[in-house]
Amino acid sequence: MSPESTGQNEHYIRVLRRRFRAWRGHRPFWAGLFTMVGGVPIAYFPYASMTLGNMTLAMSTTAGAGSLIIGVLLITLGLTMWFHSIVRVFAGVAAILLALISIPVANIGGFVIGFVFALVGGALSISWAPGEPESADGTPLAEHPDEERPKDELHAAAVPQQQGAGYDLAADTDGGGHRAG
Repeated sequence: MSPESTGQNEHYIRVLRRRFRAWRGHRPFWAGLFTMVGGVPIAYFPYASMTLGNMTLAMSTTAGAGSLIIGVLLITLGLTMWFHSIVRVFAGVAAILLALISIPVANIGGFVIGFVFALVGGALSISWAPGEPESADGTPLAEHPDEERPKDELHAAAVPQQQGAGYDLAADTDGGGHRAG
């Protein structure tokens, strides 16, 4: 047996992949990604031009500034979903509204591509919910039928714990002082 732990021999790519998977699991990752992918064509197509031989096709419209603002806001909302998952419902509703506004403003929502991605990203953001930790014994309480639970467990789950009558509020306040003096 080797005195070294197996954690020291892991390749750094495997460690980074595991960290990314853990980071991704605690936030609406796919919702943010779809929303950002939807913002790119909405912002890009009004400023794009395509050359076919000697002929140039300009897809620019008079609503270029509105398209750019909608696209940048969708990308910002996607990043907000990633890094501030507490406001995921607001970001999802805003992404859906911006996707709907992009239909008349930004070349039919970035030729429907950006519209669909932003709509799906907003819906995923609204529907995402953080996972609940398992109970201490490893199995959730919802899997046990009521007949198998002890009466104390049922009572403890229904009634919140309260402070006893001997709780002294003044003992916790340090006489009105604080740490600084």
